[in-house]
Amino acid sequence: MTGGPDRMRILVTGAAGMLGSDLCPVLRQAGNEVFPTDISSEKGTEYLDVRDQTSVNQHVRRMKPDLVMHLAAETDVDKCELEPQHAFVTNTIGTQNVALACQAQACAVVYISTIGVFDGEKTEPYEEWDTPNPINVYGRSKLEGEKIVSRLLSNYFIVRAGWMMGGGPTKDKKFVGKIVNQLAKGAKTLRAVDDKFGSPTYAEDFSNCLVDLIRSRRYGLYHCTSRGVASRYEIAKRIVQELGKSDIEVLPVSSAYFPLPARRARSEVSRNRMLELLAMDKTRTWQEALKAYIQASWIPQG
Repeated sequence: MTGGPDRMRILVTGAAGMLGSDLCPVLRQAGNEVFPTDISSEKGTEYLDVRDQTSVNQHVRRMKPDLVMHLAAETDVDKCELEPQHAFVTNTIGTQNVALACQAQACAVVYISTIGVFDGEKTEPYEEWDTPNPINVYGRSKLEGEKIVSRLLSNYFIVRAGWMMGGGPTKDKKFVGKIVNQLAKGAKTLRAVDDKFGSPTYAEDFSNCLVDLIRSRRYGLYHCTSRGVASRYEIAKRIVQELGKSDIEVLPVSSAYFPLPARRARSEVSRNRMLELLAMDKTRTWQEALKAYIQASWIPQG
């Protein structure tokens, strides 16, 4: 590594997203030199579209990173289902572009994948050695990215996240952000699905685990989600509780109540088996993580 045993030059793709907004500061605090890139025009972030192979090659050659943190992806599950060409070009070909550029420059890669590569039929939490079988376009496009990274590179981390929460009011377009926004608009009744289960993933905890992983050089496949199991209904109830909204009614509904283009797995429950075995699991329970996130992002301080 060019910066000493712990200091690295890290190029981050998708740095302006909900995970990147938490991860980049954590990487810097750990002493790394960080080069954030994204297709957005956010201040301090250089433009890079990972679907453009020439541009990816130029960035990697110019910046000479020790490691590329590949976050850029299309994570809208329903958009992926409706626009499969877009999904595979972004999530699969974009990942191939990054992997080939890193192969040419002999730098490591962290590829952020998803527990959504599984079909959801398992009754126990999914572990790293379970066989993927995605049931929607998003999961397939991310799994093909995993295959490309593991085939082209030796020094890589594939890290699967669960139901992501992070980024705060301006970046969180996922479930927690949507529920808080409904409340902010005056909703008195919320409906949330109680027949699908998963493991939330707090971006801050995820980022702290990633820092330790890249320092360890223990390359391979990892799960990194908050501990415990939750339905969307349970998460919505906990959000209301943490915000002190005792007058809000949260009603459980089946997934049929919200017809969506993409199938969702019954279970996206995960266990961080590899991190546990290495005594490197810094994640909190989903309840602790959600409390910390709500307090940091939506409850006025002071």
